[in-house]
Amino acid sequence: MWSYVLVACQPGTEKGVISEIRTIPEVVEVNGIMGKHDIIVKLSTENPDKMELVVAQIRKIGILDSITMPVLYGQGGTIDEEMVLS
Repeated sequence: MWSYVLVACQPGTEKGVISEIRTIPEVVEVNGIMGKHDIIVKLSTENPDKMELVVAQIRKIGILDSITMPVLYGQGGTIDEEMVLS
């Protein structure tokens, strides 16, 4: 399963936060973005419990203002899988 996580951090800390997030093995991709959030992170784990642990690990980074997980794929299949099966 995979998920996108949006991170808001304190101004000027983006590069350090990105560097720290990159050290997490389940992080597939991490990029700086502009807008309400500063960073987008793509995570991949084998199950929801592991996803929760990874998100908790990101939350422990002390200079974050907020973290949001708006998209979670892999629970019950995906649209692509449904299209192949029909």
